[in-house]
Amino acid sequence: MSRARAEMIEQTRARLLASARQAFASNGFANTSMDDFTARAGLTRGALYHHFGDKKGLLAAVVAQLDNEMDERLQQISAQAANPWDGFCARCRAYLHMAQDPEIQQIVLQDASAVLGADVAAQQHCIESLRQLLEGSMQAGLIETAPSLALARLINGSLVDTAQWIAHAERPDECLEQALQGLELLLRGLKPQR
Repeated sequence: MSRARAEMIEQTRARLLASARQAFASNGFANTSMDDFTARAGLTRGALYHHFGDKKGLLAAVVAQLDNEMDERLQQISAQAANPWDGFCARCRAYLHMAQDPEIQQIVLQDASAVLGADVAAQQHCIESLRQLLEGSMQAGLIETAPSLALARLINGSLVDTAQWIAHAERPDECLEQALQGLELLLRGLKPQR
């Protein structure tokens, strides 16, 4: 395949993703027709079918794009912290704050779970990131020693569930405040008993 052809394919894919992302964020998956984003991108349904299979495949690609962006933001937050524990705590708080971002709320926390179900691969990546931060905190003596994978799974599950609660709430600001208070209590429980 020529370089020009490969670039054209990537541009078409990127246009479809950008158009679908905007449409899904504005209208939700159920209220967006394929014509909404193909027309906006200046493309045909054939291009959509060729690159993503169907509307659900396009949603999965948009969710993967958003998941990657969220993970990059969370990794930056963790990396800027003074130690692994502070990075872990900041990452958990930031994830809950992300539940108030309208695009993440609609696409990742509402549509993705309803249409695609649990994304096991994305969850595994998040769990492994959390596990590494927990392991570093344990090795530094900042938190109690425990099975890091089990602990990462427990924390990830509670964060995902709480983020969905915030995203679906009538008063998300109140839910976020309550969630952050609960998170602080939960995180304090991991500190060494002195």
